[in-house]
Amino acid sequence: MQDTIISDRHEGPIAKAIEEKTQKLPSDLFLWAALGSIGASLALKLMGKKHESLFIGQWAAPFLIFGLYNKVVKLEGHDRAGKE
Repeated sequence: MQDTIISDRHEGPIAKAIEEKTQKLPSDLFLWAALGSIGASLALKLMGKKHESLFIGQWAAPFLIFGLYNKVVKLEGHDRAGKE
């Protein structure tokens, strides 16, 4: 029954287009972007720019989430149930 439920769901054309593009990005790109935002945040903090530091520092979590999305797309792809 679970297989039937999953096979009834399909990605739309926008999601497919996004997945095709994101599959081409290396997964470590997002890790480096997160680390870069942390480093930039630290540098801004040391320069006394508190608000800018907080703004840039908050980018790390979304970059890591994008990295997880990228990894899932590479492993599962769109409409994985239809490919098996």
